[in-house]
Amino acid sequence: MAKLQKSIDKKNAVLKATLSLVNDGGFQAASMAKIAKIAGVSPATIYLYFENKQDLINQLYLTTKTQFCAIAFANYEESLSVTKGFETIWYNIAKFKLGESMESYFLSQCDNTPMVDAETQKQGVALLQPLISLWERGQSEKIIKPISPYLLYAYTIYPIAFLMNIQKRENYTFDQNCLKDAFQTAWDSIKLDK
Repeated sequence: MAKLQKSIDKKNAVLKATLSLVNDGGFQAASMAKIAKIAGVSPATIYLYFENKQDLINQLYLTTKTQFCAIAFANYEESLSVTKGFETIWYNIAKFKLGESMESYFLSQCDNTPMVDAETQKQGVALLQPLISLWERGQSEKIIKPISPYLLYAYTIYPIAFLMNIQKRENYTFDQNCLKDAFQTAWDSIKLDK
């Protein structure tokens, strides 16, 4: 059991070191030698857990995306109204993006660069299915505009990454009033006017 835990700890150290290096200098700056040094393992140890650097980045992405989704869908139930369900998910995502800045910044980079391969990106999108299903229900109930889920995401979720970057760069902390305004703006951008 102790040996298994030590193995898990080493793998987690490699993932954490990779996250830090990618956030600080991008994908290219995260060499296997640097990752090993920061993680406190030999470079050969990394290959016990990951086939290559791409596999390492892909697994880090899926691990981080899974953590993100666990928070995003906490306290969300399909029985909630579309409006209340979206509000619950949106605030959970804001909590993650503004509170877990290292992980959020990494996911943002993955969304904007080809660091993660296409198959892994598909797996990451599949983790968002509860949100996509909620939007589909909202569209069928004529509550949400009949537009692509990519546009819905771009107008509602992606702006939180912008707020995260401002908070990170300028030491600005968003208060509840700002978050309330941001949520209302997000909701207003996708709700169907009746």
